[in-house]
Amino acid sequence: MSACDACLHRAWLLATLSGSLEAARGARRRIREVLALSDEELVAALCTPQEALALAGAAPAPSALRATVTDAGLRAVCRHDVAYPSRLADLRDAPAVLFAAGRPDRLTQLVGGDLEDGPRAVAIVGTRRASADALQIARGLGRGLAAAGVCVVSGMALGVDAAAHEGALEGGGATVAVLACGPDVPYPRSKTALHRRIAAAGCVVSEMPPGCPPMRWGFPARNRIIAALGAMTIVVEAAERSGSLITAEVAADLGREVAAVPGAVTSWRAAGANALLRDGATLIRDARDVLDAVVGRGVAAGPPPPELSRPLQTVLEEVAGGRDTLAALTPRPADAAPALAALTELELLGRLARAAGGRYVVVPVVH
Repeated sequence: MSACDACLHRAWLLATLSGSLEAARGARRRIREVLALSDEELVAALCTPQEALALAGAAPAPSALRATVTDAGLRAVCRHDVAYPSRLADLRDAPAVLFAAGRPDRLTQLVGGDLEDGPRAVAIVGTRRASADALQIARGLGRGLAAAGVCVVSGMALGVDAAAHEGALEGGGATVAVLACGPDVPYPRSKTALHRRIAAAGCVVSEMPPGCPPMRWGFPARNRIIAALGAMTIVVEAAERSGSLITAEVAADLGREVAAVPGAVTSWRAAGANALLRDGATLIRDARDVLDAVVGRGVAAGPPPPELSRPLQTVLEEVAGGRDTLAALTPRPADAAPALAALTELELLGRLARAAGGRYVVVPVVH
């Protein structure tokens, strides 16, 4: 664990003043502006002189803070350490510490360093009350990107976020969840199993210390981390007043690419995403569009993939269309053997990847 004393104190301060930060949000103060204050300015802005004096006397020793992190089975890395993701330095209100369920150096490996170097990471966000189509799209994006070696970053919320994480895990890749509570607190509780899988394959991170419950101010705060970690932020489905639009706004402010999946013009769920497209966001239909925009830029062209026979092309198209298991492809038992042979050949050619549950995912070809 490599977080310094001063940064651990800052994290403790945020947790201790969480109720005051919630009141500031309720008073329509911009949380990002409050989080950009120094420790002294933050206490002065949120506390009376008497409260500030009591707070100064209540601060635990750094060793006690470290023990709390260790006891929770977490790691902590601060902005002064090489394991801290350099992309977060673009934030004026960058978190002092990231607490991680998993190894902090694993986080840096997943999201890369500078935008032009190392592995790419893409943020996928959207509404909690997602349509069936949006859930399928988010899952497909996660699968395709993970199969191509791109890390998927999201917030593990119900709906689009969770679907993107699940797709990334199915695609055999790693994914990063950024929470508004302590990283050891699965939120929502219904996603406890997903939290465990993400921590095992990638990382669950937060700027909040272990055990902290979620509060409303924490969600726009965590959105800035999601936006900063991704080379692109994709909004799959979002209403006009969706928190996902905050993530897109932060991404745009940081000079990151903003993208959206188009939706029906009559759907309230798609109004926010469609507005982003109207204002110039990149249109995304599938993982290939993302790879063309993020990975393909500046990457030397390789040889074109070999031509597929018509039977193999048919199977590939069927898998891309959602019939992604042997059972789905073969309603008649007699068809199982040739379908399995085709799936195996496509896997050997690198056109399909095997995912959890006997599913197959199409590997996007970048050239």
